[in-house]
Amino acid sequence: MKYTGMPSGMWLLFAGPFRRSLAANCGVSRAEAGETARRAKGKYREIIGRLPEFEKGDRFKMNIVSCAMLSAFLLSMDRKPTLQQATAFYNDGMMTGFMRWFCRMSGKRKFSEADVAGMKATAALRAADRNPYSWNMDFLPYADGSGYEARFTRCGICTLMRELGLWEYVPAMCRLDYAMSEAGRATNFVRQYTIAGGGPYCDCGYKRK
Repeated sequence: MKYTGMPSGMWLLFAGPFRRSLAANCGVSRAEAGETARRAKGKYREIIGRLPEFEKGDRFKMNIVSCAMLSAFLLSMDRKPTLQQATAFYNDGMMTGFMRWFCRMSGKRKFSEADVAGMKATAALRAADRNPYSWNMDFLPYADGSGYEARFTRCGICTLMRELGLWEYVPAMCRLDYAMSEAGRATNFVRQYTIAGGGPYCDCGYKRK
């Protein structure tokens, strides 16, 4: 994957919040957080460079780029954080004012014809059959019309973080689904299983508020 485009844009948007969140949540000084961020930028470019380009229409490129960014910071830290620290670090680093605005705009379109059509197209694409760093998903509308479930049987985050020796931190990324749903103001997020937790799949359920 080329660094130019989305990966470089994501670094510009989130490197500062990640650095500040690192100091706030992981017990390091501002100076240590700055040095970690400096090292993380090189590691981030290295991780991005090993990833394949995503197919046109694959909506999960942003997810794997976010994973690369979190992984780069974790691999650049002098002391490994606990899962609780990493979860708070990632949540606060990602949920900036811009991201909350993005979630609200997405929430306004939730359950629209375009949203449902996009979910069906994503399910049909089955991108992980060709790219191990993408996702395979089934689209399952609730019978009572209250929303739908996106059920993931292949997860690019799981693939990448396992390869990087960061498997224990996958749940830190899974937890962000709740924060993004809350910021969107349109859904209640429900989940029973995650692949990282030993489940048969990851279920992302979106119920209308």
